Amino acid sequence: MSTILQVDAAEYDRMVECGAFDHLHRKIELIRGEIRQMNPAGPLHDDLISYLIRWSVLTTDGKAILVNVQTGLDLSNLESRPQPDLLWVPAARYRDRHPTAADVKLAIEVSDSSLQADLIEKAALYAEARIVEYWIVDAKGKCVHVFRHPQAGEYRERNVAKIGEQLSPLEACQVPLDLKDLFV
Repeated sequence: MSTILQVDAAEYDRMVECGAFDHLHRKIELIRGEIRQMNPAGPLHDDLISYLIRWSVLTTDGKAILVNVQTGLDLSNLESRPQPDLLWVPAARYRDRHPTAADVKLAIEVSDSSLQADLIEKAALYAEARIVEYWIVDAKGKCVHVFRHPQAGEYRERNVAKIGEQLSPLEACQVPLDLKDLFV
């Protein structure tokens, strides 16, 4: 009989600190107490992330917003350490801690093979953590799923933006995201 190893966020942090995962050469994250291996990124996934990084940096005030790329997010109360593809957080140094849900202005996941997990599990996790805005860039569907205004563990607003539309986050930005340019 096999079981999944459950660990809490503090145990996970200690394991990371002492290098327990260094030999794996894989990306992992902690989701609700389970250590999960993430799929390796393909060229389309990487290209979309590169585009979103450039757009994010060029469109935000660098004195106010820091764009983090595939870094840890501290959701200790939910026994989770996800690593969203992009996070918009207040411009600060995060040497002694990961950003928390209260810091996040926008979380973005690029989904090539993980769409269902991002739509269901990550959306529920981020809503429960009260992350104000969460986007899923659907590489295959060429659209962006937009989740806003968490309340009682769910997002009150859910929309899908498609090619031909422009998308602006709740956080102030200078130029909306042009989905045609993103996907074509």
